[in-house]
Amino acid sequence: MQKNFVEELKWRGMLHDIMPGTEEQLGKEPTAGYIGFDPTADSLHIGHLAQILTLVHFQQCGHKPIALVGGATGMVGDPSGKSAERNLLTEEVLRHNESCVKSQLEKFLDFGSGKYGAELVNNYDWFKDFLFLDFIREVGKHITINYMMAKDSVKNRLETGLSFTEFSYQLVQGYDFYYLYTHKNCKLQMGGSDQWGNIVTGTELIRRKANGDAFALTTSLIKKADGTKFGKTESGNVWLDAKRTSSYKFYQYWLNLSDEDAANMIKVFTLKGRDEIEELTREHAAAPHLRKLQLALAEDITIRVHSKDDLARAIKASSILFGQSTTTDLEELDEDTLLTVLEGVPQVTIARSEFDRQPSVTDLLSEITQGMIFPSKGEARKMIQGGGVSVNKLKISDPNQKSEFRLLHNRYLLAQKGKKNYYLVVLK
Repeated sequence: MQKNFVEELKWRGMLHDIMPGTEEQLGKEPTAGYIGFDPTADSLHIGHLAQILTLVHFQQCGHKPIALVGGATGMVGDPSGKSAERNLLTEEVLRHNESCVKSQLEKFLDFGSGKYGAELVNNYDWFKDFLFLDFIREVGKHITINYMMAKDSVKNRLETGLSFTEFSYQLVQGYDFYYLYTHKNCKLQMGGSDQWGNIVTGTELIRRKANGDAFALTTSLIKKADGTKFGKTESGNVWLDAKRTSSYKFYQYWLNLSDEDAANMIKVFTLKGRDEIEELTREHAAAPHLRKLQLALAEDITIRVHSKDDLARAIKASSILFGQSTTTDLEELDEDTLLTVLEGVPQVTIARSEFDRQPSVTDLLSEITQGMIFPSKGEARKMIQGGGVSVNKLKISDPNQKSEFRLLHNRYLLAQKGKKNYYLVVLK
């Protein structure tokens, strides 16, 4: 039995607004629906992920998803949810960003040739030859200034200033919906709750210009339980591209969610069914310290965005600091992952010549590393004899042992003091 798309979004806590008649339309026949993604960067981030998975659910419920890459709207800039106008990108940068966004969307949706296979479209294709005078005659005359001014995305920016470029965005997005309605029989537009005003401008344009019925649905903007923006870290967005956010950092982001956030996010960001999620929730409640929800979520979404191999590497990297690992595990990490894992670990730089003369491990971890690891030789010697010191995951038992360690990537040593204190020694 085919799943009901609206009910699916409701139990997952994703549904925000829905235009009357939308559920009836979806129940009546398989329907084409779209979501737009502006290529303002060369990668989408996890803020976009809820929208991507909305399209995935839409397809799984027997409908045709259309992902619109906004090659044209990306040149304008959407004022929704923005406090200031963003910088306009060059056409060359936008074209590059488009191709990157397309390749990411293709990881999630089934673009098979069947009747309900997903489709990628680019609004630049229908806007590139659309003359300004033709646009204001064919589109602008159907939507009044009063109608446009009533939108929150406009009202919220009137005090700080809103350019005509941004003001016109809802007309451009509205025309996208009209174009897809007339050329692809697309009757539904979806998006985040901040897009409601832009979406209904499209339904209004279809009503006035084509005398047609179109529908709208928005999903809730994802926030953490403490009210902070989801998908943000101290270093910025969590991206879907491993060059911007490594698979290790990506995995760790989900792993470090609070219990409350994990319980909500596993419904939004995985395709697991209700029974499986409810069972995971019960298991988690019985033994919260095992963090079953976080692990299930982190593993599922890391595989979906990156790969099984990337997940395996992320788990192995996590064990370097937080679990049982070996010298071999450490040596198998590529340099970028190694430095990512050790980000925030105190670092000390020493001259390569100091290491090459093979001092004792006691001298290396005290005087030569400028007292950062051990303030004195005596303290270093005492802890080594007590079995509390490792270098590159090798336990050191002899304070007079020569420093003949194999360097990681020919320039690093990882010193460990006690269970949790790590230090990265960099040779220069």
